Amino acid sequence: MKLHEALNKKIGLGTAPLGNLYRKVSEEEAQETIQNAWDQGIRYFDTAPLYGSGLSEMRLGEALSDKKRSDYLISSKVGRIILDETEEKSGLYKDARQNKILTDYSEDATLLSIEDSLNRLNTDYLDMVFVHDISPDFLGDEWITKFDEARNGAFKVLDRLRDEGVIKSWGLGVNTTIPIEVVMELEEANPDLSLTATQYTLMQHDRALERMMPPAEKTGKKIVIGAPYNSGALLGGDHFNYQPASEEVKKQAQQLKQIADKHGISLKAAALQFSTAHPAVSAVIPGSTRPSRIKEDLSAMQESIPAAFWQELISKGLVSEKAPLPK
Repeated sequence: MKLHEALNKKIGLGTAPLGNLYRKVSEEEAQETIQNAWDQGIRYFDTAPLYGSGLSEMRLGEALSDKKRSDYLISSKVGRIILDETEEKSGLYKDARQNKILTDYSEDATLLSIEDSLNRLNTDYLDMVFVHDISPDFLGDEWITKFDEARNGAFKVLDRLRDEGVIKSWGLGVNTTIPIEVVMELEEANPDLSLTATQYTLMQHDRALERMMPPAEKTGKKIVIGAPYNSGALLGGDHFNYQPASEEVKKQAQQLKQIADKHGISLKAAALQFSTAHPAVSAVIPGSTRPSRIKEDLSAMQESIPAAFWQELISKGLVSEKAPLPK
């Protein structure tokens, strides 16, 4: 399947939750979620070795094993090697597989990561590859050193694989904007599709709008939007950008909900349509472990939103007046 054909609905499925993010998800629930997404017409699936220490990839590979490979797109990520050695898990993926994870952006590790992902996904190729979490939120001050490691390793490998036709696109997959801003300025690397989670959403978009989107649009590089609900905070959840939501964040979400209710629309519709309205955005990939949510997301993409809703958000400083709005 050609890239633009799979992304033309502007919505795919993010499968981080299927790696037991936040909670333990049964195999039956995971398989039902992916099958439901397929039945609803979703043909783009994003995953990563990090998600459950390979669990998300394994579940996705199982669910798609009876589907014609040319009928869908898969993006996965490099930068993490799943080891045979085990450890007790904690944090976001406390219910993941117990395998230890090694962070490595070198050439050899990139090739090994792709090979391992292919095995877990039960496929012989990946469509898009993102260099994962090469960002200060995961690596702290070490991110610059690791970025240099990737520049001399992963970036060169992925440029070559795309030139050879082995993959269709590559870029970064991060929860911040700065690494994407930096990589777009490099002369020796040419990423064409990056994934930014939490950063171009209804709740948070100023920096992305000012610093990341303009060079992407100018150079024709495309962006996939992950975590459009900011880890669930927008819809009343307890997490914002993968951390506990503050009272200020909860208040912002409540204010948005009140305005949406006033105009008779769903916040899901506003969130998904806002994130996909920018011309640099190719797709949005909300994640879910609830099969029924897929249909909700697709319906939300088609919901009619009155212009008065957006104008009220702008007048109250909740949305930038510079942001492209859904038509």
